[in-house]
Amino acid sequence: MTGERKAETTAEATARGRTTGAFRCLNCFERNTAPSGAKSFKCPKCGFEWRLSWPMPTQPRIRGPVWDVNRRMAEEEIAKQAKGGK
Repeated sequence: MTGERKAETTAEATARGRTTGAFRCLNCFERNTAPSGAKSFKCPKCGFEWRLSWPMPTQPRIRGPVWDVNRRMAEEEIAKQAKGGK
């Protein structure tokens, strides 16, 4: 029995692939981790800022965007495109 391995169940394979304490940015889908207890988090890749909640001490959830920051970024991008910049 040295060459036999126990087959992994679907639930075990799914659980093995999970990450705790991480979430994906809803704009660029980059996986991020926030400091424990943080009220907001700014994505280092795209710059969007998100409000966070902590249903459990180690599991952050995105509540929604920080509107004033994201609106300003969108307006700057629109102005840049209107000027003919890339």
